[in-house]
Amino acid sequence: MKFATKAIHAGVHPDESTGAIMTPIYQTSTYVQDGVGNHKGYEYSRTLNPTRHALEKNIAAIENGRFGAAFGSGLAAIDCVVKMLSPGDEVISTNDLYGGTYRLFTTIFAKYGIKFQFVDMSNASNVEKFLTPNTKLIWVETPTNPMMNIIDIEAVSKIAKKAGAMLAVDNTFATPYLQTPIDLGADIVMHSATKYLGGHSDVVMGILVTDNDEISKEMYRIQNSTGAVTSPMDSFLVLRGIKTLHLRVQRHCENGAKIARWLVKHPKVNKVYWPGFESHPNHLIAKKQMRDYSGMISFTLKGNNIEDAHTIVKKVALFALAESLGGVESLIGHPATMTHASIPKEERDKIGIVDSLIRLSVGVEDVEDLIADLEQALA
Repeated sequence: MKFATKAIHAGVHPDESTGAIMTPIYQTSTYVQDGVGNHKGYEYSRTLNPTRHALEKNIAAIENGRFGAAFGSGLAAIDCVVKMLSPGDEVISTNDLYGGTYRLFTTIFAKYGIKFQFVDMSNASNVEKFLTPNTKLIWVETPTNPMMNIIDIEAVSKIAKKAGAMLAVDNTFATPYLQTPIDLGADIVMHSATKYLGGHSDVVMGILVTDNDEISKEMYRIQNSTGAVTSPMDSFLVLRGIKTLHLRVQRHCENGAKIARWLVKHPKVNKVYWPGFESHPNHLIAKKQMRDYSGMISFTLKGNNIEDAHTIVKKVALFALAESLGGVESLIGHPATMTHASIPKEERDKIGIVDSLIRLSVGVEDVEDLIADLEQALA
C-alpha cells in the first residue's frame, strides 16, 4: 500500500460488534477471561489495550517497520531506548538536539554510569572518531532541533552496524510522510507524537518503531515493566491525526517554503535555517533522504539582540508564542529561553542557538496571513 492508504487503513478495522468505522476508545483497565489464561488477547491495559494496539500497528506500518510501541510522552519513549543499555555503555548523540533529550541524557542516565558524547554529525565520518568498544547506541535527530541540520542516516547506519551499535533516529520533525529511517538502516525510530502525528495540539505521546525482532522484545518488556504507556483516549486522538498526516504535512511544507524564502530577503533577518535552500548544509542529503523539507524554520536577527527576539515573539498575532510544534496552528518560540534553556549557554552558542534565534512551526493557515503577521512583528 502507498503512504496515504496505509495512514488511513493500516492496523485498524471496523468494530466487529457494532460496525463502527472508527476504532473505539476502549476505556478499560482489565478484561474478563473465560478461564485462567483463556482470554481474547488482552489481560490488562498496561500490557496491551485494543485502542493503543491499533495505533501501534498503524504507526509501525507507515514507518515501514513491524513493531510499534506508544508511550506517555516522547521523553518516555527515549527513556525506554536508553533503558536497553547497561552501566558502562556509551552513547554518541547529535550535538544539536531537543533540550529535553539532552536533559534526560545528562541529568538522569549519566548518573547510572552511561556515558554520552555530543557530536557534530553534519559530516557522518565524525562519528567514527568517538567510537569505542563500549559504544552501544548512536542517537540522531534529523532535521535537528532547532538548527535544522541534516544528518546522513544511511552513512551513520553503516558506521553503527560496523561498530555493533544500535542506531536510533528521532523522526519528529520529518514525520514518516517525509522520511522513513528504517529504510535507510535505522534500528529504532522515535517520534514525539505530540507534534505532527497528533497534529492538533491536544495530546502528549511518544512512539517507538523497530523492524528488529530482538529490539522489539526489549521494547515491549520495558514498556510493560515500567508502565509509561499512553491512554486509550490519547491513542484514539493520534490515530485520528495520522489519517490526515499526509494532507497536513504537505500544506506545512508548502507554507514553510514560502515563508523561508520570504524571510531570507527581509532586511532585519540575518540568517534562515531551512533544509530546502540549496545553500543549506547537507541540502543534497536532505533531497536524497527526504520527500520535502518540513514546515520547521529557524532564523536569527541582525544584531543578535535577545530583547529584539523577545519583542518579535510577543508581537505576533497569528503565530502563538508556545512550546511544541507540528499542530495545525502556527507557533513561534525562542529556543534559548524556552525549549533549549536546559542546555548550558556555552554549549548553545557553539551549535548556533544564539540569543536572537527564533523558531517557527509553520501551520496550515493561509500563508499570506502568516507572512503579514511576521511582517508587522519584524517592523
